[in-house]
Amino acid sequence: MRKPALATVALVTVFLTGCSSGGSGEPAVGTATPAAAGGVTSAAAGPVASLGATPAQQTEKPTDAALSADTEAICAQAGRTSASFGKTFAEDYQLLIQAAGEGAEAKSRAQEKVSRDMANFSYALLDMSKLAADPQVKKALAAMGAEVTALKGDVAKIDDKKLAGLQGTLDKACGRQ
Repeated sequence: MRKPALATVALVTVFLTGCSSGGSGEPAVGTATPAAAGGVTSAAAGPVASLGATPAQQTEKPTDAALSADTEAICAQAGRTSASFGKTFAEDYQLLIQAAGEGAEAKSRAQEKVSRDMANFSYALLDMSKLAADPQVKKALAAMGAEVTALKGDVAKIDDKKLAGLQGTLDKACGRQ
């Protein structure tokens, strides 16, 4: 368990320090949270309502389109999402350690939570990559999302150097380096 422990420290450091300049550090609407069980929505505060619009017309499409032209907002959301995931991942890792001594059922529940949280983070990154108009930001978010997806919830597979490099690429694309 030594390698995953070192990777955890490095990963949390990357996400908490590499993205802290991108926002308030508070999770924004649409970020993955430890309690999130389903998908992650976009960073927009909500659908744009217009007079006479039906509920079906009040989707996130107008907000997503407006957000796609705002690279700064996408970068800020990516920063908040990564910071939130860093905190969640540290908590999840502690949960895995604790569950290891509590039996197979506890280990299984902990692993399900870790897998779900990693899937939510990956989904959020990939969703933001689809919204990004800036090609460098789009590519960086897609690469990070693909890397997290490839982990399939297995913390032992984390390549902290690769994720740090991807975070650095995103920071550079967002003008934070």
